Amino acid sequence: MARRSETPQRRSRQLFESERRFRLLVEGAVDHAIFMLDPEGRIINWNAGAERIYGFTADEAIGRHLSMFHLPEERAAGLAAEALAIALHDEKYAAEGWRVRKDGSRFVASVTINPIYDAGELVGYAKVTRDITERQAAASALHESERRFQMLVNNVTDYALFMLDPEGYVSSWNAGGERINGYKAEEIIGQHFSRFYTEVDRAMGRPEQVLATVRKNGRFEEEGWRVRKDGTHFWASVVIDPVRDSDGKLIGFAKVTRDITERRNAQIALERVRQQLAESQKMDALGQLTGGVAHDFNNLLMVVSGHIQTLKKIVASNPSGIRAVQAIEHATERGATLTAQLLTFARRARVNPQPIDVRERIDAIREVLTSGLGRSISFVINVPAGVWPVVVDIGEFEICLVNLVVNARDAMPEGGTLTITAKNERLADDAEITAGDYVAICIEDSGLGIPGDILPKVFEPFFTTKPVGKGTGLGLSQVYGFVHQAGGTVKVESVVGRGTALTLFLPRASGPPARDAEEAAAVAGQGGTVLIVEDNPDVAGAAIGLFEQLGYEVQWVRDAGDALHALAENGIDLIFSDIVMPGRIDGLGLAKIVRQRYPQLPILLTTGFSDAGRNARTDFHILRKPYRLNELSQALAELASTDAGGS
Repeated sequence: MARRSETPQRRSRQLFESERRFRLLVEGAVDHAIFMLDPEGRIINWNAGAERIYGFTADEAIGRHLSMFHLPEERAAGLAAEALAIALHDEKYAAEGWRVRKDGSRFVASVTINPIYDAGELVGYAKVTRDITERQAAASALHESERRFQMLVNNVTDYALFMLDPEGYVSSWNAGGERINGYKAEEIIGQHFSRFYTEVDRAMGRPEQVLATVRKNGRFEEEGWRVRKDGTHFWASVVIDPVRDSDGKLIGFAKVTRDITERRNAQIALERVRQQLAESQKMDALGQLTGGVAHDFNNLLMVVSGHIQTLKKIVASNPSGIRAVQAIEHATERGATLTAQLLTFARRARVNPQPIDVRERIDAIREVLTSGLGRSISFVINVPAGVWPVVVDIGEFEICLVNLVVNARDAMPEGGTLTITAKNERLADDAEITAGDYVAICIEDSGLGIPGDILPKVFEPFFTTKPVGKGTGLGLSQVYGFVHQAGGTVKVESVVGRGTALTLFLPRASGPPARDAEEAAAVAGQGGTVLIVEDNPDVAGAAIGLFEQLGYEVQWVRDAGDALHALAENGIDLIFSDIVMPGRIDGLGLAKIVRQRYPQLPILLTTGFSDAGRNARTDFHILRKPYRLNELSQALAELASTDAGGS
């Protein structure tokens, strides 16, 4: 079918309809003020958006000049006329600025003005205004936020906050970066961040690896050494994140660095204290265990040693019997030595601390120390004359030195050098020792050294690296117990293949060193009746035999209660009691009761192990098990030389 031709009338109607709809569109727009101006700038039409934004109705606005919407100072400056001139000249005027509503309130407007021509003649201007106050406020808030954030970043001093470009060159720098790394902004911006790494890290390509990790994983975080401008090192906490634009393109890296050297040092110190505390608790637990073992073992040795004199009389005419008794006696003495070492480690041995001159005491046993070394070992003693005296038990000190020298000798099977030195030191307070003046006695060898995994165990009782039969594992435990019982501590350092240095820190004496006193001669018993208080029948039997050999008459009871009943009947000249006994009252409690009731009655206590006995050594005479006849006789002589019941 043929298309119907358009007549002029039809085209006129279509044009009219299009213009009508466009007018409806313009008049109905509420987000934009759209209106016409005549060539002089007076309003000739007005839409709903203009009424909503400016507050004027069409009747109020039409015919008035454009300048009514400008600020007073802008009207005075002729800004409206200038805007129309620009629009006429440039075909467009666009600006943002303050405008005024009918009620006098102000808003930020986005304004465009375009000239309108008809047949080449200017007929007016089209003006479009939009209220962008909220958008402007948001933009201003964002700008202010960014400004404040930049101020915050720039003024933070505890963290180095800066940017790197995609190749790792510094592109921004804050005050924290200057404080921590030492560079001013003008010195570091444009430089590669690898200069913060150590030479070793740079040689290994560590900075490049870090950036590759960030690109791959989206984050990098670590702690490690970094280098300041002056070359000093610090322990840093580092975080690096990638920075991407809105399209996801990598534009750089955000790097945060914090100096945590002090925190790391504090953590290391805390861990060291924890290890020392754990080691101390372990050694205390071992001490309690070994002390208990020593107590029971000493009672067994007491039974054996107490009957040796009887056996000697029985086999006096039998050579093989005498040899057997001598072997038993030697084994008993060896067992007594071992238990003494156990008690020293446990710090529960009865000791007699006194001030000694370290140089004199080492010189006094030089021959003993030298005798077992052999010609292949060079022995050097270097103790200056000004070394302070120390407070120790002389016997335990000498045993300690002998143990250390023997250990050093065994560590140098091919020969070497053994050196003993001493010097004065003032130590700070720590987990193992109280602050004060100490003498550091170092025994150093050039031997095999001790592997690192073995070093923490060397002071444990029965631990030894020597072959079976070559060592008991009690030498260093005796050293440990002796030093700590004296109020000091011991340190060991060793390098495999280069030797071991073991240092004793012993407390300085407040008084002059004591001189050796003449040993009291053993004397025979003075006779009389002794009351033996002992719960173990075998141990009691051994004690009875020894007292009878010293000329005493003996009564035996098992506990403190029976002892008090026996004392009530009189006729007792001496009490000899074990400290550790079952029941409500132990030997020490019995001794205190006897001293109150019978102040003139002599009391001699004995023990294989006892905390109470150790603490009471200044109040009562105590004889340590196992004891021999001459040791018992000497203890009785010392007891007789003092006032009855005195110390």
